[in-house]
Amino acid sequence: MKIRPPTGERYRKLRSLVEGLRLTTVCEEARCPNLSECWSGGTATFMLLGELCTRGCSFCSVKTARRGEPVDVEEPQKVLEAVQQMGLRYIVLTSVDRDDLPDQGAGHFARVVDHVKAQVPGLLVETLIPDFKADEMALATLAACGADVLAHNVETVRRLTPAVRDPRATYDQSLRVLRRLKELKPSALTKSSLMLGHGEREDELVEAFRDLRAVGVDLLTLGQYLRPSEKHRAVAEFVPPERFEALGQLALSHGFLHVASGPFVRSSYKAGELFAESHLRARAEPPPGRFESTLPLAGGATA
Repeated sequence: MKIRPPTGERYRKLRSLVEGLRLTTVCEEARCPNLSECWSGGTATFMLLGELCTRGCSFCSVKTARRGEPVDVEEPQKVLEAVQQMGLRYIVLTSVDRDDLPDQGAGHFARVVDHVKAQVPGLLVETLIPDFKADEMALATLAACGADVLAHNVETVRRLTPAVRDPRATYDQSLRVLRRLKELKPSALTKSSLMLGHGEREDELVEAFRDLRAVGVDLLTLGQYLRPSEKHRAVAEFVPPERFEALGQLALSHGFLHVASGPFVRSSYKAGELFAESHLRARAEPPPGRFESTLPLAGGATA
């Protein structure tokens, strides 16, 4: 299975813009295979609070350190300029873990969201947050900002969490975060993601689907874990496309508003389309949830 690497004049222009503003995008940092498609479609994911993470998950390519970089107070304006010049309609704001900050970075998240939304009417913003140690004040700060989607990834099933994620990031803590976000801001959609290929069993995935729905998660993405380097956790299994199809349908049967499932799916993949369709369904009633297949077609496109 192959996908085209990012190329073309628009990609080069946008990359030059991001570099000029000294912004970090997860699209590039995490080596996302969908970069070109998302940037061209008006969606991008920006990583706030620097490039150094205070945690060390075995699957992640982001650099780690005991302390992160100084907070860039100009980052809200830099993100705004990127949004305006790139012509974005939907952005995802995420960050490294910042356990070294008193509020773990929640206040900075909120400032960026509110600054950008105040200047760009109609812009939709998703915040894909760390667990903030499930701190009540940090979660309340985040929930009070103008984000349209509140996301936090459980990443994998309960049994594999200690091997896949940093010891400070537990499965139950992530569920508490998602539950509290929904309680604090019921009007927002909540979202999570699972990486497949770590050795999870179907019964464990079903447990995760149930757990996520029990805390009110609306949107779910399922994608293939790809090993960033030989220093990272090895891939236990490359899940075939037809299995992604079946698991996506299985997840949807648990009551999610929308499920995107496929080998190249990432947590912020096609975020704008996912939000728009799911939000309309959430408001309109009875139509059932939607499952989105993202299997590659000829030439690397997706369906």
